[in-house]
Amino acid sequence: MAQATLNTNSDPIASTTEGAVPENRKRSFWRVFVERNKAGTFGFAIMTAILLLTFIGPFFVHGENRTDVTNIYGGPSWSHPLGFDHSGRDIWYQIVHGGRSVILVAVMAALISTSIGVILGALAAMVGGRFDVAMQTISDIVLTVPSIILLAVLAAYVRLDGPFLLALILASTGWPVLLLAIRSQVLSLKEREYVEAARMLDLGMPRILFREVLPNMASYIIINFVFAVRGAVYGQVALYFLGLVSLAGVNWGIMIQEAFRRGAVFNTDSMMGLLAPVFMIVMLLWSLILIARSLEDVFNPRLRKI
Repeated sequence: MAQATLNTNSDPIASTTEGAVPENRKRSFWRVFVERNKAGTFGFAIMTAILLLTFIGPFFVHGENRTDVTNIYGGPSWSHPLGFDHSGRDIWYQIVHGGRSVILVAVMAALISTSIGVILGALAAMVGGRFDVAMQTISDIVLTVPSIILLAVLAAYVRLDGPFLLALILASTGWPVLLLAIRSQVLSLKEREYVEAARMLDLGMPRILFREVLPNMASYIIINFVFAVRGAVYGQVALYFLGLVSLAGVNWGIMIQEAFRRGAVFNTDSMMGLLAPVFMIVMLLWSLILIARSLEDVFNPRLRKI
């Protein structure tokens, strides 16, 4: 998983006057963002469109995802703009109703993996000793196993009968890289003067960690969360494609799996049932990449164009 770079040059102990941001700069932030990050703005626009389609669209696109033999491979029309699939089901209906679960599971998986990586990585750096060695060893072991193989094995032995379990499986491969990265950054930050001052005041490790250290890594954590969402989408689609997840319901991954199973690559009649979900997933992943890069550019001044 790609990792963002962390800017640790700024001193968080600056006075209120020195650290204050002029009002005109606050007001012009989004204008400057749009001007300097056209790709990022485009990414946010794509993401907004996808979220509107998948979360608001179902309230306007009605119907049932049921088999209709009279409409098998039926062509597009005003009421069914993408036509019908091999079972006579409306493809547009499946696109609108099938994206919400993909996004929700990916976000849940990213939240779990990011939380594990951040908390355990920070604790490993702060506590040190055997706990630090254990965390590094476990992370190295998980990283030696290809992610797709680990996901396939876990999915085969765990009954994935709910979105949370699927998110948990996806998160199982996403935390080691972030753990090692957070550990490295915290090892650097804990030597700063403001952390040493907090130790001298005997504020306690939890307060030092969650009030002094991690807040200064917020931008880094946010960027890696976006990367984690992208990785969870990849893993989720792979599990659906391999048939390791329940194929009940409406889902972009299920659409791809069923289209391939019906020979969509060789049968032009069923091509739309494959291209439509692939297009939506590609646009979702592309928007996440653009957003992550734009956030890194905003949060890290060293990467900005002068």
